[in-house]
Amino acid sequence: MQHLLILFFATFSAASMATFPPGLLNMNAAKTSVEKGKLNGVIFSLGVSSMIMIQAYVAVFISKFLNDNPDVIEILLKIALAVFGFFALFFFTKARQNKSLEQKTIQVSKRNSYLKGFLLAAVNLLTIPYYAGLNAMWNASGWIKFEATDVVTFVLAAGLGTFSVLYLYVFYFNKLERKSDGFSKNANYILSALMVVLLLVTLFRIYY
Repeated sequence: MQHLLILFFATFSAASMATFPPGLLNMNAAKTSVEKGKLNGVIFSLGVSSMIMIQAYVAVFISKFLNDNPDVIEILLKIALAVFGFFALFFFTKARQNKSLEQKTIQVSKRNSYLKGFLLAAVNLLTIPYYAGLNAMWNASGWIKFEATDVVTFVLAAGLGTFSVLYLYVFYFNKLERKSDGFSKNANYILSALMVVLLLVTLFRIYY
């Protein structure tokens, strides 16, 4: 039970941090809220979170497939290393660019907020390698055992972590918008630093 709690909060935190910097999904959650009301913003966020859970589930089985083959465990850790290195540079670059929030929105259909969120999240192909990398780290740390309860915990934590941040964007977008530059830059620097920490931990696992 204890490892499930650790797994949940670690994954929840990682999902929240990944969703926190202004981007396509959270800005469209805010845009939907402004244009169609907060309820539709929440429904849009539920659509996004549903797809994130599916992607996290796929990521678990990619990680499990590699883990079931002992000869590729080192490859698994190297994949995680590459993923964290990529995201460290990705978020650092976003922080340096420091674009305004308004530039990240697109036109949102008025018809089906849930489906729109679901499809927009599906377009984000970086989600699966991100969660596959996390899963590799959690497995190396003994936090996930690829049992049904572990997988459910991981997937739910990914979905809830994503939804919690989107919910904040839906209800508190006006306050965030007034601090857009500092908010975007600082959030991306923090996330970049987190990726560096995970990268260093992975390096330690590989060579020690």
